[in-house]
Amino acid sequence: MHDHFNGVRSLWDLLLRRVELSPDAPMLVEPDGCVWSFAQAARQVERIAAGLYARGVAPGTQVTWQLPSHAQTVFLSFALARLGAIQNPVIHLYGKKEVLAILKQNRSAFHMVPVCRPGERDYPALAASICAELPSPPQLIAFDDSLASDDVGHLPPPAAADEVPRWIYYTSGTTSDPKGACHTDATLIASGRALAKALNVGPGDVGSITFPYAHVGGSMYAIMLIVSGMSALVLSKFVADEAIALFRRFGVTASGGSTAHYQAFLVEQRKHPQSPIAPTLKLLSGGGAPKPPELYFQAKTEMRCTIAHSYGMTEVPMIAGGSPLHEDEQLAHSDGMPVEDMDIRIVHADGRRAALGESGEIRVKGPTVCKGYANAALNADAFDADGYFRTGDIGMLRPDGHLAITGRLKDVIIRKGENVSAREVEDILFLHPKVAAVAVIGVPDAERGERVCAVVELKDAGAPLAFDEMVGFFEASGAMRQKIPEQLEIVDSLPRNETFNKILKFKLRERFAASVLQSGGETV
Repeated sequence: MHDHFNGVRSLWDLLLRRVELSPDAPMLVEPDGCVWSFAQAARQVERIAAGLYARGVAPGTQVTWQLPSHAQTVFLSFALARLGAIQNPVIHLYGKKEVLAILKQNRSAFHMVPVCRPGERDYPALAASICAELPSPPQLIAFDDSLASDDVGHLPPPAAADEVPRWIYYTSGTTSDPKGACHTDATLIASGRALAKALNVGPGDVGSITFPYAHVGGSMYAIMLIVSGMSALVLSKFVADEAIALFRRFGVTASGGSTAHYQAFLVEQRKHPQSPIAPTLKLLSGGGAPKPPELYFQAKTEMRCTIAHSYGMTEVPMIAGGSPLHEDEQLAHSDGMPVEDMDIRIVHADGRRAALGESGEIRVKGPTVCKGYANAALNADAFDADGYFRTGDIGMLRPDGHLAITGRLKDVIIRKGENVSAREVEDILFLHPKVAAVAVIGVPDAERGERVCAVVELKDAGAPLAFDEMVGFFEASGAMRQKIPEQLEIVDSLPRNETFNKILKFKLRERFAASVLQSGGETV
């Protein structure tokens, strides 16, 4: 079925091709039971495009939008693509600081937010306060059903399927300086098709958008729906027990979003251990954060679900993908097979190419890679001399062809001249029955250079984890002594970003690097 979309390089043409194939098949399902077929979706996209065109949004116009995940948000993004506008989706959870920084950078002509509704966040007021601080503020548009117009006959011709970047996605804030990655319709389509192929989904599947659609994964997921012919439930916010109830109601077969979503579903499952809480749910998929291997086996045993974790990032939405067709060991201990036509290099610190099974920096070149950053000055460091994107991740290509992520360049802790992978230490400590989440960081140490510090979020605050208990757990695991954390910090909650609950390690480094020499922590 995917062959029907070969050669299609614009989102609008992609949607029209699906309408030709299955116009009445469902595309999006809303919590109130409203169902949008592919043909209805295409019609609504044109109506919104007509309304935007009447407001002055034309090919090449730059538009920032900050909207929660709704069916109409999906249609808006496709309408802007239909017009050939340059769109900058912004996570709806972002506050004034983040949105102001983005608008200062991209200088959009329009800024779109939802109308204010009782009991919901006042986005128009937020946008107005932001615009008041800009020397050349964008024109505000409050988006609701009234924007759509039936005057579609006056629309300009659909945007050409060229290589012009018309999507700017800002990195989600795991560093203090977000960057705008520039994508084309083609790079997003390649990503969505790769995801559909990896997950092996089809018209009988019902997925779910439980994460912010403004994330790059949103457009990628919508493209997956189109090329596979499946449908998806769209949720404006994620509350695990409420989501599970809707999954049962609508027969959701595939869900996920990130490691945090997997963990939230497991928490709900453990409240009802007798039977699966969502009997139709067979597949969890996502990315954006590391997946501890044990989490795969927990989901399979307790929820009777397969976790097919993928590897990508804002700049390269799909690099490798896990598939329900892969073996348990591969799904637990790797991050999937490289997507089609993706050229992956594993490079040692001295620039040498790594052999199979050897770790090094992952560098990639292929159809899903962005065209660079909105701030072109960043591109020189982002790409190497051969045009490969530097991911900043450390990993290896296994003999079976799967890609395994072993850490981040920033997460290599250099202790007495020896490299310690934070990811490896985290995977061990995650197995401890008292640990809900863990982040391992390197902090300055006068004797060692860096010391290994484990920051732990407990499952139960009433069941504390002692330092000696942690050390004993590592010794029992057989881990080499150099990998045992020398400092243990217990926190109520780890700092996370708004998108996929990714842990913000730079905040932990700032917090504990300043205090380590005074407090010393507990040491081995």
